[in-house]
Amino acid sequence: MAGNGMANEALDRDGFCVLRGAVTSSVVEHLLQVCTQTLVAESESVRARSSRGHVYAARNLIASIPEVTTVWQSDPLLSFLRAELGDGLGLVRALFFDKPPDRTWALPWHKDTSIAVRDNSVESACFSRPTRKAGVPHLIASDDVLQRMLTLRIHLDEVTSENGPLQVIPGSHHSSDCEGDGVESAVPVYAAGGDVLAMRPLISHSSGSSQPGTRRHRRILHLEFANSTTLPDGVQWHDFVTPGV
Repeated sequence: MAGNGMANEALDRDGFCVLRGAVTSSVVEHLLQVCTQTLVAESESVRARSSRGHVYAARNLIASIPEVTTVWQSDPLLSFLRAELGDGLGLVRALFFDKPPDRTWALPWHKDTSIAVRDNSVESACFSRPTRKAGVPHLIASDDVLQRMLTLRIHLDEVTSENGPLQVIPGSHHSSDCEGDGVESAVPVYAAGGDVLAMRPLISHSSGSSQPGTRRHRRILHLEFANSTTLPDGVQWHDFVTPGV
């Protein structure tokens, strides 16, 4: 894996970078096992979305899968997170995505602007559009809040052109209305199992369908981090897991 310094520079410039081989194959295998076992058991719950019994998305995993609170707490991931967010960092949300070979899906261009909170009824100019997702209160956060966050997407499968890779627009992470280099400059993110995509929430990204006939899954553990326990106007994170806890 390239040194963290180069990765930090790429993240600041482009809004994303890939940490190659950041998670070992044995840890990836274990994550696949625990995610599969836990989510199959929850396939009918509000937490998970399933089709024909196969879970293709799940939210709020901090409470149900202990490994999501520990997998990032060793180097190179922890040192990378500290370099970007400081020593006050914490995990605030964890999700799981899969594109099963026979049940693919796609997402249009968007930015990740929603955060999970304890109470979404607080009035604040920094937050808007209260919703509930899988039973958890959410709010749309201001750019100032989102610019102090970072997402790590741990690839549990190899990602190629076959299984609907994420596409990102370099330089589009500076604000909610920033277009960066434009959609014509979009970059597909190919990865091996154990590679980790680091990206700013405000980067524009999309995801196409898997190619017909592929036998590849595209399983991702999506972890969101913030630089501080404190949010404006008394709003509180739904979860905040600090290193060592």
